[in-house]
Order: sequence, then C-alpha cells, then structure tokens
Amino acid sequence: MNRLVSIRPASLRNAAFAFVALLGFSSMANAGEIRLPDYQTVTLDNGATVLLMPRKDVPLVAASVAVRGGALADAPGKEGTADLLGELLSKGAGYRNSLEFAQTVDGAGGSLGFGSSREAITANAQFLSKDAGLMLSLLADALLRPKMDAAEFDKLRKRAIDGIANAKDSDPRQLIGIYTSGWLFRDHPYGRSTGGDETSLATVSLADLQAFRQQQMGGDRLIIAIAGDFDVSALTAQVKQAFGDWTKASSSLPQVEAKTRENGRRVLLVDKPGATQTYFTFANIGSRHGDPAEAAQDLVQTAFGGRFTSMINTELRIKSGLSYGANSRIERSRMPGASTISSYTKTESTKAAIDLALATLDRLHKDGLDATTVESAKHYIAGQFAPSLETAPQLARTLVELTLYGDSRDTVDGYLGKVAAATPLQINDARGVFAPSQDQVLVVVGDASKIRDVIKAYGPMTEMKITDPRFNAAP
Repeated sequence: MNRLVSIRPASLRNAAFAFVALLGFSSMANAGEIRLPDYQTVTLDNGATVLLMPRKDVPLVAASVAVRGGALADAPGKEGTADLLGELLSKGAGYRNSLEFAQTVDGAGGSLGFGSSREAITANAQFLSKDAGLMLSLLADALLRPKMDAAEFDKLRKRAIDGIANAKDSDPRQLIGIYTSGWLFRDHPYGRSTGGDETSLATVSLADLQAFRQQQMGGDRLIIAIAGDFDVSALTAQVKQAFGDWTKASSSLPQVEAKTRENGRRVLLVDKPGATQTYFTFANIGSRHGDPAEAAQDLVQTAFGGRFTSMINTELRIKSGLSYGANSRIERSRMPGASTISSYTKTESTKAAIDLALATLDRLHKDGLDATTVESAKHYIAGQFAPSLETAPQLARTLVELTLYGDSRDTVDGYLGKVAAATPLQINDARGVFAPSQDQVLVVVGDASKIRDVIKAYGPMTEMKITDPRFNAAP
C-alpha cells in the first residue's frame, strides 16, 4: 500500500499531456526503432547519480528521485516506517511548515509528490522551466531538511491505520494483493506489507522514522533524473549545490535472497462475514527484473491475462459471465516476484469461477498460444509501449528505474525488437512464468460460512479473519 502525496494543478497537468518526447522512431510499425532520447550521467562526489535529459519541446521540467533503501529496510515489526516517512517528507521542510510548503508548490503551478516502494523512498516533481531552481530547492529541503513534525506524523499514522480498517470493511480488491504477498512469501522479506498493517503501524514512532532517515537515506543512495527544457551546465551546478553536501547513509542496504518456487497447493481463506462476492488470487514465483526472457514472458502475460480480450478475462467475463473481470500479472523486483491470476465472483458461483480459472491456466500450458494470438499480442505491446515514454515525467521515471536496477538504456531501446523477434520456442518456454495449476498457492476472501467447504477442496487450508490486525496468517 504505497501512498503518494502529490500536489498537481490542472494547468500543469494539461501542459504535461502536451509534452511529447522525440523518441527517434519514424512510425509505430517500425517498432524496433523506438529509443530513449540521449541523456547524460553525472556522479557527484558523495556518490549521488544524476541523469540529465534535455528536451526543448515545451518550457517544462520534470524530476524523478529514488533514494535506495525503501520498505525492505523497515525494522521487523515496524513495517510501514518507510511508507510513513515518504509521506511525512512533504509535511514541512527547510523554513516552510506543511501549509507553506504546499502553498509554494501551488503558487508556482507545479506538482511535487513523495512516497515509497519496496526498494526506495521516492519523489516526483514537475515545474515550469523558469522554476527549476525552486523545484530542486524544495526537493533538497524535503530530503535533507524535513521538519518531521510530531503532529503531522500522528495524523499520517492515524490515517494509515484507519485506511486499512476502511479497506477491510469495503472492497477487498484493495487488499487481496497484500494478503497474497504475505501468503506466498511467508518468512521472506517480500511477504512484508510495504504499507504496514494495523499492528505494526501502531508501534511505529516518529523516532523510528528519524532513525530510518539517518540510517537509510544519504547522498550515496540518491538517484535523480531530470528531463525537460533546461541548460545542462546551469542545472548541473544547481543539482550539485542542492545535493552535493548530503552525507552518506550510515547503514548498509538490505540484502534479499531469492525465494524458491512453490510446489503443490496451499490455501489461505480470509473470512469476511456477510460478503456477497468471493475474491481470489492464484500465485507462485514468477520473474525478476531484467530476466532475459522478459519479452517472451510479456507476450504470454498479455495474451493470457493482460488485456480485455485475454484468455482469462474472455473465459470468466465475456463467455461465462461469472465475473466482471479477471486478469494476470507479473511482478518483477530485484529478486523474482509473484505471478498472479485474480478474479472475483458471486458467492454462489465461487467453485465454478475458480475451476474455470484453473482450467484456463491448464489450457495455456497444454495448448500454448497460436500464431494469430501471438501476433496480436506483439502489436498490443507495441501500441502500449510508446505512450509510456512520451512525457517528461515518464522519461525521468524510466531513467531512475534503469539506474535503480542497474540496467542500461538497451533495456528500453531493444525491448520491442525482442518482442518482435520472440520465437515460438521462446514463447512456449515463457509459459512457465505462470506455474502449473497444481503448483499454485490460493488466497480467497469471502464469507467463510458459505464457501469454506468449497475452498478447502483446493488444498491444505489456513483460515484467518479479515478483522485480524495483520495480513499474515499466524504460523
């Protein structure tokens, strides 16, 4: 549950839509020629990485920031620390209190948001070119000189706890992914909720956030990418002045081992009394960031559950009407993340929907994808890829992600070429990113009194209540 604090007026949002980067391709048909625009990399004396991509399309500048560390560095039992810290950074910094900070951003017609992820504390900013210096000073104040106000912290923590409680009382689709990660990655760092839970958040103090910032944030962890209309020399000098004196983090980065893939079935039933629908997700270990088979896996994902006409949505929604939607997903982190299949249905059709989802997965493994489906998936990916690299904020975020995971620009420049060149053998092998149906862990949220007997037939079952203050089932 990564929350992002952002201030974004309509005028600047409209300007962002007008910013279309010259990506160096002549037409969508020639997909292999889509390339990132040129950019420069500067390393500051303190180890900070600065990526500069000058564009002269409109007088707009966007910055994306990652400070390595993120939720993986949360102390055990203090899950949600990094998430709260990411929010608190915008609640006053430098000589400005929370209101003054927000008013300064708003007065410039800019946007500035902070948050967190599993791997980093994050920020994204967008300002007119003439205000690039202001943007950098606000970012530097928030990262290096946050107020860390106790009253603001108390409000944020209460809102986070109340938000989880409200989500449990409403639509479980907001939470089933957290339950699934906890169930699949039991006793593994990836199983810890990045946003924490009601128990862990209640124990997190302002002192915990201050300690996290001291230990896990520093100039050596900083990645900042800036795209837009600016003079490289002038902006480089401004970045050095803003961030060059930031000292190193005092603790080492958290290290994570890969989790082995699950064999066999195990089931988690989360009891939500009175629920009229059943929500379910199948999951197993899938793919990591930078997997050599990524392009072929994405073709399988697109065809199987990544678009409206995918196999799983066609069967569960379009043909049978058992669900309003079904999808699959591949989550890639530094280590392999989860590959999931998710849907929801009326309580009385729980068995029919789950059985059909499993049968569709079996068909993927038995029959594979025909040539027409593969070709359609290739065109779909090509059509979705270019718009993801149009705006200055998108380009800045892409540069930060490449650097965060140690990738080169070839990860982007060569992607569609790999998609177009994927062979039938590669695509057949890539089906394995979704484990066979007999090797899937299952998470179900619904009225246990009505579906318990149905669900326990799918494998050894553990049951918990949705009112339990944690997302992980007790051992």
